[in-house]
Amino acid sequence: MSVVKRDNTGFGHELKKDFLFDERFINLNHGSFGAFPRQVQDVRRREQEFCEAQPDPYIRYESPLKLDQSRAALARLLKVPVETVVLVKNATTGINTVLRALTFAPGDHIVTFSTIYGACGNSVRYICETTPAESVTVDYTYPVSDHWLVDEFKRRVKEVAAKGGRVRLAIFDTVVSMPGLRVPFERLTKACKELGVLSCVDAAHGVGHVDLDISRLDCDFLTSNCHKWLFVPRGCAMLYVPLRNQHLIRSTIPTSHGLIPLLKEGEEKPRSPLPTPEPTKSAFEVNFEFVGTTDNTPYACIPAAIEYRQSLGGEEKIREYVFHLARNGGRKAAEILGTEVLGAAMDARGESRLGDCAFANVRLPMSVAAVEQTAARVTGGKGTSPDLKGTALAMKVQDWVMKTMIADYDTLIPLILYGGEWWARLSGQIYLDEHDFEFGAEVLKRLSERVLLGEIWR
Repeated sequence: MSVVKRDNTGFGHELKKDFLFDERFINLNHGSFGAFPRQVQDVRRREQEFCEAQPDPYIRYESPLKLDQSRAALARLLKVPVETVVLVKNATTGINTVLRALTFAPGDHIVTFSTIYGACGNSVRYICETTPAESVTVDYTYPVSDHWLVDEFKRRVKEVAAKGGRVRLAIFDTVVSMPGLRVPFERLTKACKELGVLSCVDAAHGVGHVDLDISRLDCDFLTSNCHKWLFVPRGCAMLYVPLRNQHLIRSTIPTSHGLIPLLKEGEEKPRSPLPTPEPTKSAFEVNFEFVGTTDNTPYACIPAAIEYRQSLGGEEKIREYVFHLARNGGRKAAEILGTEVLGAAMDARGESRLGDCAFANVRLPMSVAAVEQTAARVTGGKGTSPDLKGTALAMKVQDWVMKTMIADYDTLIPLILYGGEWWARLSGQIYLDEHDFEFGAEVLKRLSERVLLGEIWR
């Protein structure tokens, strides 16, 4: 595929025209659901039209070819063999595919980290409820150093072994979702190898965000959304499984026609109603070609998204801009709010790389105690009510602030009550600049003032 490089391409507002945003909306939360440019939208619509013109030929014969092209494009980007990459709907599906494929025996443990994405944490909990597996959590509150986190992981694994168990699998992020911070996933993967633990990297914020050379990383499993940072329509994600582990992945989620069954003696594999696959493809690859009837056109957009990114200068250039924007924009936002960026001091001392990503987490200028006092005052002394304390209060504040942000200011910045403080996570992206971060900070400042004035309870 030939790529035409743009001349004098400037990031920032110049590129906003490439996307489909309402002209009034400032997208400071790219990290949650992503966004994609018009030329990718054109490809998707064309694929949808092809499918609707001839549904059977497209779904049965054309779609597998499109999947192969997209898998090949991803494989080149991630520096892995194409036969190790398949496509799934989202990273949560990828994590579930791995969890439900493994067979757990009594004494087997799954290690997770306290910042695990909620849906994935629930998936581990379900596995532990329905199989002999047990879970172990590496518990902490950011900021912590990269060295401490890796050492604490090793300690927890050895602790399980000392009690007669074994850690079968460890799940960890490339970049945590909330708060948005980089994880030393390379060092954790290496530690897994040393300890004989299967590594499962939740790279939901991976492809198109951090530098991923999966061959060099050599993890046991990795899944990453393409619809967040790679500019592909939702939902589209990839699942990487090296050849050495593909025998473990016998089923998709949901189980479909490609199931690799455990055959009894003399039993033949059930015949699939789908076309006979190419003999060069493995059972693992074929398994993921048809997973029920769904709109696979986002998968077909991967080459177009990568081509668009190459026209801007490629992954390194994009990464350099969005990381710089997150760091500088986050610092300016903290100055406006009179607060701080989470982990910035530790990064400055060289103890971590928490901020080496496209997120900036900025503390809001309102304490939990001050909000509780305001709630009690405005509600006439009913501050002891359960919905005006603790988690219920936090959820009420977060929900009100984010809804009001949309209604009054045409933007959204996700909030989290973390470590006893409220933090806002801003996303750096190619269509934004530091003025957008300043705008976001002014909005957060005004909304914090409105909360402390009691508007939320009136």
